[in-house]
Amino acid sequence: MPSPVAIDPNHYAVVSAMITPAFFLTAASSLLISSNNRLARVVDRMRAEIEVLRGTEQGPARVSLEARIAIHRRRSYLVLASVRMLYGAITAFVGTSMGIAVDAFFGYRLDLLPTGLAVVGVLLMLTASLCLGHEAKLGLRMLDKELDEQLAKDRLDLRND
Repeated sequence: MPSPVAIDPNHYAVVSAMITPAFFLTAASSLLISSNNRLARVVDRMRAEIEVLRGTEQGPARVSLEARIAIHRRRSYLVLASVRMLYGAITAFVGTSMGIAVDAFFGYRLDLLPTGLAVVGVLLMLTASLCLGHEAKLGLRMLDKELDEQLAKDRLDLRND
């Protein structure tokens, strides 16, 4: 039995186009989960260092500890900025999907709306990724410094034995 309403095949193209931003949503969501985990680890590490700081007397050890805490703070701000940007990217990609539908509804007169939102989302993801890369570099530098300090301490302990 034929359908009483004619189905415009362009609707399928619109729905297909609306699904495309889902790939970016998936990527942004994965980065967001990873970023939230990184933020939790940095905060936990900073709290542990603060606890050690409470029992540390004035001197070189305290200065070193305070410097590490300052780097943890910087790292946490970088990850938090990334989290915010990733939420913005997710919002832009959802907006892209909605923009495609709205553009189709209005006869394809708003073509810059979905494109602009997609570009904003991609730029936010790029910037968030750069922040996360910088945070990882700070974390690795901290690890290298801690390792160097420990190795120097171990060498000093061996000489004193």
